[in-house]
Amino acid sequence: MIERLRQILLKEFIHLFRDRHARFSLIVPPLLQMLIFGYAASYEVNRVSTAVLDYDHSQESRDFLARFTASSRFQVRDVLQSESQIPSLLDHRRVVMVLQIQPGFAELLRKGQTAPVQVVLDGTDSNSALIAVGYINQIAARFTQDYQLQLADRMNPTLATLAPDIEIQERPWYNANLESRWFFVPGVIGTLVLVSVMTLTAFAVVREREIGTLEQLMVTPISPAELIAGKTLPFLLVGLANVVVVAIMGTLWFQVPFRGNVFVLMLGTTLFLSSALGVGLLISTLCETQQQAFAISFFYISPAIMLSGFGYPITSMPTALQWFTNLDPLRFYLIVLRGTFIKGVGLGVLWPQMIAMAILGAATLTLATLRFHKTLD
Repeated sequence: MIERLRQILLKEFIHLFRDRHARFSLIVPPLLQMLIFGYAASYEVNRVSTAVLDYDHSQESRDFLARFTASSRFQVRDVLQSESQIPSLLDHRRVVMVLQIQPGFAELLRKGQTAPVQVVLDGTDSNSALIAVGYINQIAARFTQDYQLQLADRMNPTLATLAPDIEIQERPWYNANLESRWFFVPGVIGTLVLVSVMTLTAFAVVREREIGTLEQLMVTPISPAELIAGKTLPFLLVGLANVVVVAIMGTLWFQVPFRGNVFVLMLGTTLFLSSALGVGLLISTLCETQQQAFAISFFYISPAIMLSGFGYPITSMPTALQWFTNLDPLRFYLIVLRGTFIKGVGLGVLWPQMIAMAILGAATLTLATLRFHKTLD
């Protein structure tokens, strides 16, 4: 058995390294995608294109608007004269936000009353709009606090010094500066490995069938389990190598810290790859052509990424869909990646994810083995 398995492994590695396209797809695309997604994937919103419409023209209104000009979160591109200009700017995407200050803004503040400010937002990108509203509320709250202190200081300096105040002291653990890139880069590692390894594996048996070498395998004493193992182990090693390369790039280039144990990460990666390879081989045994394998792989990969928690919290999904995500090995692998990279936790915390990936890997590899038949039918 060992000799037969060795020959299959040797055959797969020879074919892999002789294929120029396969060599290219294993090295260049993961690095380029890591570079692109590492910069593109972010929850932060900066330089929001903004227009202002100030009907009050007071010192207070200018001070309020100056806080937006000074902030890197907003970029004031236009000063409007009337409301009629707003629809055209939003329709043509010249700006995505308009700040409108009504007449009497300063007078209401001086009386100690609430002074409304209207914010008109382009809601087509609801996520960015919600984040921008959060930034606006922070600036407005800070302006209100400063103005109240100045007003109290002018009216009664002694009382102003005794005014009670609550100061929120933020202490984010693991990510002190709340860098969203620290969250996304480990997720990009998982998705890149899933796409690259699974698509290559999905073509494994299909390629044998198309080029006619499956007939040669049929007359050999190789069992389905041995063939599946021979098809799986090379891509498992390739996947481990890919993780090492892109993880080093994420740590050195994007400055995402790795605080955990390398062996815990490699164990989690091995278990995850067993699931991804099992799915890829199962697809390969179900398809007749490489085009079919590619289409089904794409049909699997897109929902797998969406349901993994890569960019959207699983807790915000419907309850039925949350249960369905337990069939997605990428969900558990992202927890392992982010836990080892950012938190530095070990098996004492990550063992449930390890067990889940082991069960999914065993199930998919078993199905792929049972599905494979040494026949052309």
